[in-house]
Amino acid sequence: MIRTEGLSKTFGTRVAVEDLNLEVEPGELFGFLGPNGAGKTTTIRLLTGLLRPTVGRVLIGGYDIHREPVRAKAFLGYVPDQPVLYEKLTGREFLSFMADLYRVDGTRRDQRIGELLELFDLSERGDDLIQSYSRGMKQKLAVAAALVHEPRVLILDEPTVGLDPRSARVLKDVLRALASGGVTVFMSTHVLEIAERMCTRVGIIDRGCLIACGTMEELRAQAQEDTATLEDIFLELTGGTEYEEVIRLLGEETAS
Repeated sequence: MIRTEGLSKTFGTRVAVEDLNLEVEPGELFGFLGPNGAGKTTTIRLLTGLLRPTVGRVLIGGYDIHREPVRAKAFLGYVPDQPVLYEKLTGREFLSFMADLYRVDGTRRDQRIGELLELFDLSERGDDLIQSYSRGMKQKLAVAAALVHEPRVLILDEPTVGLDPRSARVLKDVLRALASGGVTVFMSTHVLEIAERMCTRVGIIDRGCLIACGTMEELRAQAQEDTATLEDIFLELTGGTEYEEVIRLLGEETAS
């Protein structure tokens, strides 16, 4: 459902994403990890058509995101790291607006909006202006808006930011259920424990290059550590072990 072919993006002389070749199948819950500035958000903006690649292409549901954008984006739901909402609308009005954009049938639209407000515990606030919502409520509304047209591909950039533990648990359960139903979920996150517990496969990007991709078993085999956690593998591959040494030395200085 998601396929990239030789995908690269440069900004002047800086290479943000380099020769990314990736396939994500229907029903996968794919975790996309990397240090700050590694190219995660740039990749996601390329996948969603918000950026045009310097080289290569993106296929969503078999359609080129730039050559056939309407067909490709009909498959797609997207939640950015900082969602922009129309705060003078109510939550229900915003979901109705998004449903209209995706041409969701009127009868189904009303039913779907009710289901999503209930699912994300927003029913009691559905007729309040979005400007009165907390950050976590806005995040949940953004996810609901991405799901209103029942997409076959859902792309999320740091979806649990701003959510309380209960809301984060609801979101994780929703993502698992979507994947079980055949939806392709592509999720970037800094919370490695979430990626390790939830994701079918994980890709790790560093300095614009995909440096590892696979199941936990495959990543452990690559790291030659049968019991390694995702955090161990991530730090080993991205050079984070250097910081562990600094922390150890600082601890020794404090103790002395």
